[in-house]
Amino acid sequence: MLDFPCMAEEPQFRRNPGDAPSATLTRDAYQRLKDELEGLKSEGRTRMAERLQHARELGDISENAEFDAAKNDQGLMEARIRDLEAMLKDPDIIEPPPFLDAAGPGVLVTLRPLDDEEPEDETYLLAASKEEKAEAARTVTVDSPLGSALVGKKVGEKVSYDAPGGTFAYELVTLEPHA
Repeated sequence: MLDFPCMAEEPQFRRNPGDAPSATLTRDAYQRLKDELEGLKSEGRTRMAERLQHARELGDISENAEFDAAKNDQGLMEARIRDLEAMLKDPDIIEPPPFLDAAGPGVLVTLRPLDDEEPEDETYLLAASKEEKAEAARTVTVDSPLGSALVGKKVGEKVSYDAPGGTFAYELVTLEPHA
């Protein structure tokens, strides 16, 4: 469980004592995923039914590649619906504090590579879930190698982490809450 200071007031869920949340999301991600789920369950299923009907009209479905592709896409869409329903069932909604002194979930982190001769700053959204998104920033989860190295770090501190491509080192340049 992530220990982050600000919990949002809504949505409120009734979780049994000892039960873990279904996900940890920012309010923005929660709303975006909820909208995606509603879209998939309504327009998505309608479009998929139309696509399957069109493929059936093309003839024998036992040798119909378009029908097979549509059925495969339908399965992927239904799997995404199940994933979203599971995540949104009983999540913890977090919000970053208005004043940041250390990196945590929901924070945009700007890093400067220490190994490059001409380093260019890189911006990441440090997130509790891979479902979090920020414009012009890559998402890194708090349990990834880079994310776990960043949690709790302050501006000016240096971080390094091991990844399959080697060891990477950065200086933390800025922190800002992700709105």
